[in-house]
Amino acid sequence: MFEEFGSPPLAEENRAMVAERLKQAKAEEGAKVTVTFRGEQRYLHVIAMPVEMLYFNPDTHRVRAQRSLDSERSRTLDGRPWSDEAQEYLHYLLTRQPSNPAQTDPEYIELREELEDYGQRESGIITPDGILVDGNTRCAALRELGVKDIRVGVLPADTVYRDINDVEMSLQLRHDKRRDYSYINQLIAIEDELARSRREEDVARDFNIKLKTLRTDRRVYQMILEAIDRSVTADGVKLRLVDFEGHQEKLRELQRDYVTCAETDADAAEMLKESRLAMVVLNYPKTSLRLAEADFHSDFLAPRLPDELRPGTAEAADKAIPGLPGVILPAEPEPVRAVKALTDTLLQAKAAQQADGQLEPPLVAAANEKITKARETFDVAVRMAGQNAQLKKRRAAVPDRLTDAAEHVSQCVLEFADARAKRVLDEDSFDDGLIALRDSLARLARLAGRTFDSPGDGVAWLLDATRGK
Repeated sequence: MFEEFGSPPLAEENRAMVAERLKQAKAEEGAKVTVTFRGEQRYLHVIAMPVEMLYFNPDTHRVRAQRSLDSERSRTLDGRPWSDEAQEYLHYLLTRQPSNPAQTDPEYIELREELEDYGQRESGIITPDGILVDGNTRCAALRELGVKDIRVGVLPADTVYRDINDVEMSLQLRHDKRRDYSYINQLIAIEDELARSRREEDVARDFNIKLKTLRTDRRVYQMILEAIDRSVTADGVKLRLVDFEGHQEKLRELQRDYVTCAETDADAAEMLKESRLAMVVLNYPKTSLRLAEADFHSDFLAPRLPDELRPGTAEAADKAIPGLPGVILPAEPEPVRAVKALTDTLLQAKAAQQADGQLEPPLVAAANEKITKARETFDVAVRMAGQNAQLKKRRAAVPDRLTDAAEHVSQCVLEFADARAKRVLDEDSFDDGLIALRDSLARLARLAGRTFDSPGDGVAWLLDATRGK
């Protein structure tokens, strides 16, 4: 049945029980559930199956990112997916909050309470071997509640692995699904769909997102994978996909701003991306990330970094492009290498901080100290960047107001000509408006006259035009 995982131990018993109960369901013309199977609508008969005989799908996209939480149990899941240990691990993962796996998912608690109060409303889907294609989380909740049976539709006897993936995806993308994939699991699912040579446009439509958003998400996913590679410590621990849950909007906005900046200045774009990625690691809110422009590291952060956060940068070297003889990429400037080195340090410290018993306590304590000092330093830099942003706004406010006023006067010229041609000009109101403009310009001129010792052409005109007013 499963190309990668083989058949579960109770496959034969399940097939026999499924055949017997399907026969009875057909004879009684019982309930059916609709699924899309190989591009066509199929109506599957619903039967009751013992929850203890069914198997959680080891490749369900619902917990793909979370599988790496426990490396030893994850290896068991890969090598012996139908074992009690692997199935218990899947049960555990199905109950976890994606963005904080240490806690039970509130949505799971809500589902379990609903099942306890009202019973099962929607049927799951299984293969004839007893593998859950849809309803993994419901089955987990029913087991915890001590319910013996779950109602399920049964896929055709010739179901293969690709069918299981397709059916799960089509059911997940229905609008009536209660529990969406987490952001990271959706990114994995999108890549899996595209790996099957599907067009981006079709996958975007299936996931009900814009094509532009899908492409941004794909770049975000690659950035996350690269960050995980960069987080590997000397002791071999590294960050996991699940560690980036909960940062969806921050990562999307980071990627959009990076692409925009890269259109005019590639090095500035790298500086912006690295500073904001470091702030994602330190769990800053999106409003703070927006303050980290290309100059954030050099102007606000670097002067305040303690020695332990000043990692050495490798000697600059040009890079050859594999497969393109003679094509050389110039070495990155030192400021770019410096901000990347800092981000690498924080990625590795975060990995060590979350190693969950894989490292000696002194190493974890050192990582905690490094993260704490980084947060303190970034706090000051963020505050200074925010004050600078406010100052820039105040400096730009006066010229912007004048530019807006000039635009309004230009529009007034056009409308004046039109009103005169149509003989609808209100001359008294026009005159009152000019007097109000004159008085405003006079007040502005008095302030400007006290401010500028050597007025430019614009200020000189203003002073001459309003002299004596």
